[in-house]
Amino acid sequence: MFEATLEMEGDECSFPPDSSDDHSLRGSVASSATLSRAQDVLIYLFGDSAVHLTLEGLGTVTVQELGRNVREALHIPESVQDVFAFWLCSPLLELQLKTRHQPYKLCRQWHDLLYRFTEASEEDISQDEPCLQYRRSVFYPKSKELQIQEEGVLRLLYEEARSNILTGRYPCDPEHWTSLGALSIALDEGTSLDSKQFTTTIREKKLSSYLPAHVTMGSGGLFSTLRGKSSRQVGLEQNLFKEYSKICTSAGSSPEPTQLLHQYLNTCHTLPYYGCAFFFGEIDKPAQGILQRGKRKAVNIGICLEGVYVMDVKEKHVLLGLRFSELSWDHSYPEEEGDSHILWLEFDGDEDGTPVNKLLKIYSKQQVPEVL
Repeated sequence: MFEATLEMEGDECSFPPDSSDDHSLRGSVASSATLSRAQDVLIYLFGDSAVHLTLEGLGTVTVQELGRNVREALHIPESVQDVFAFWLCSPLLELQLKTRHQPYKLCRQWHDLLYRFTEASEEDISQDEPCLQYRRSVFYPKSKELQIQEEGVLRLLYEEARSNILTGRYPCDPEHWTSLGALSIALDEGTSLDSKQFTTTIREKKLSSYLPAHVTMGSGGLFSTLRGKSSRQVGLEQNLFKEYSKICTSAGSSPEPTQLLHQYLNTCHTLPYYGCAFFFGEIDKPAQGILQRGKRKAVNIGICLEGVYVMDVKEKHVLLGLRFSELSWDHSYPEEEGDSHILWLEFDGDEDGTPVNKLLKIYSKQQVPEVL
């Protein structure tokens, strides 16, 4: 079951149009009819960039064939070809594809997949379209990633990790996001900014370019007063500059980009859910009186080679993290219409110092034990 789940994840991506019409990128994917001649294809990367290919026989092109073209375009050595995979992603569903899959055909089947693996409404499903993205494979070990020296490969990994930090998909403590934000500034702007230049750069690009959105917005979502906003921003800027100064002094006069990229990724590797595949679900909220009964909390469930992590979507923190050796699992199908698919996680815990056996019930159709 977990192997199947590991093939569901992503964030953004896209499959392009027939260059002969004026339809939107996503709309033309579903309507393209003439697939034997050469057609343009965009494969999206993190960091607002994409690979543009022109391919013949788009309808039967496999992930394996597509991979060769993308690696050639990005100058990715064959020795590290397993680092990345193709993902079909939308706000409703994220899937890591296998080498035998034909992305175009899966795009055409996308709405069927949404009915099968999500609880989305018919209206949301009818408007949803997938994108094709080239990103880290959930099956690639972190230990091997540390050995990569190619700057281009490291940058792709960095942009993906950075996106997951900024969007809160990788929850982390202040010391983590401050250090990572400072490293991003060093990578974007170099390591020779003085205090005034640093502040000017930060304010031109905005703090949200370097710190998670929920951090820059404050705990209340919006700053209550202009004074509070200004004070908080100055504090965050000062903390970033302190970390930036440490990087500049410890790295020497002019650190190599690969050195900074390794630092960023090494820091991310301390987060146990780095490299996870994620799917959406809900868990029961603790009962707090009659009005609270039956309410659920939205969660992201991350699964990697080592374990399972359940994260609060709203609060951006980890509710539960377990290695596979620490849990047992089961899955139940709905017996009646209206019932939910449930993933059960059983594990040892304690209450007031007393060892107890615990059971977490996760409601989601996205972890069903089926493989495409």
